[in-house]
Amino acid sequence: MKIAAIQMNTRSDKAANLSQARALAAAAVAADAPDMLVLPEVFAFMGGAVADKRAAAEELPEAGEDGGPAYECLRGMAREHGVFVHGGSFVERAVEEDGENFYNTTIAFDPAGAELARYRKIHLFDVSTPDGRAYRESATFGAGREVVTYMAGDVRVGCSICYDLRFAELYLRLAEAGADVIMVPAAFTLQTGKDHWEVLLRARAIETQAWVVAAAQTGTYAEGNDERASWGHSMIVDPWGHIRAQAGDGTGHAAAGIDLDYLKLVRQRIPVADHRVL
Repeated sequence: MKIAAIQMNTRSDKAANLSQARALAAAAVAADAPDMLVLPEVFAFMGGAVADKRAAAEELPEAGEDGGPAYECLRGMAREHGVFVHGGSFVERAVEEDGENFYNTTIAFDPAGAELARYRKIHLFDVSTPDGRAYRESATFGAGREVVTYMAGDVRVGCSICYDLRFAELYLRLAEAGADVIMVPAAFTLQTGKDHWEVLLRARAIETQAWVVAAAQTGTYAEGNDERASWGHSMIVDPWGHIRAQAGDGTGHAAAGIDLDYLKLVRQRIPVADHRVL
């Protein structure tokens, strides 16, 4: 299987963002003929106030129904190009027993446009970065609770989103569930990305002995009156921790083949799953 990780510069114009996603997906298909496309975190809308993010949210459809613009963009992408699509994430609005809630949610589709999985981001980014900027993801979103994997053909895919990357226990759960490839759609900040992005992605690949595919946001966007920047550098890392493909600072994609025979070889050489005692 060949996978392309799409790198976007999403801002607070949803229609323009969806157009950008479709164009970058088409360019990746034309250049590398991948079997799967992976989009970054919050690919449909990024920045603005909490009210803006929630206004851009979509309710997820029931089986057989049409979804909102972001949902249908992903489903249409899968159908048009005949590929699997791991839809990064977008803002989900859910009506639940305790009222209306919002989640940072991944949706995945097969090449016929059938939905394969839904994953709500578990770990929310409530931190202050070294440049003094405060990020409060919990002001917009609720936290997910379920560890999610799904089958894309013969490949078992594990789901995570951005800040999840810092929590190794989630990735071990995904490895225990049989994940061959773990997705990390992200919008890593410039400050944290330059120091931690590559290190964490390679560490998660090595310790889980899985392929790691990280599709990222890049460039600047406005959060209220503040201009903020994402790190970019989307990459695909093999189970030995080697970077097989990497994007730079601009929009585009990184593509690489996912070799399951190599994954089996790595696991045979150092059988950590057999040796784990805790």
